[in-house]
Amino acid sequence: MPEGSRIEKLEHEVAALRAMVARLSDVEEIRSLIGGYGPAVDRGDSMAAAGLWADDGVYDLGELGSRSGHEAIAALLDGAMHQELIHGGAAHLLGPPRIDLDGDEATAVCHSCVIRWTGDVFELFRVAANRWALRRTPLGWRVTERTNRLLTGSADARALFA
Repeated sequence: MPEGSRIEKLEHEVAALRAMVARLSDVEEIRSLIGGYGPAVDRGDSMAAAGLWADDGVYDLGELGSRSGHEAIAALLDGAMHQELIHGGAAHLLGPPRIDLDGDEATAVCHSCVIRWTGDVFELFRVAANRWALRRTPLGWRVTERTNRLLTGSADARALFA
């Protein structure tokens, strides 16, 4: 093989490896971002949880309403319903997300479960489908919209997994 062909082949392989590492890095950053939600809300750090969203990000909880922006999302998490839940003992668990990248935007889907302490046992309180829309920002990946629907058999909730 001529020297020029070998160099071109190596350059092509290095470029492919760089692209793969960049993709894997993006996927891991998004997994970490989504994975940070549960621990943040369970420790009562609503500003850290809200900080996962972009400045104009939306948290759509269906029957519980929709909030936009860091302050509104933090206020939701600081509200009586959520505070009673976490102070009574609760865990917000998110299943591993399936992540689809498209340049500086991404979509992830996963399950979420909220488990609460009854005083005697832990019980499953909520099970939901989640669709996360994300974009790369100067601060890294951030949520532009999280849609959460209870998995009660509705087509609306199942459609989030599409």
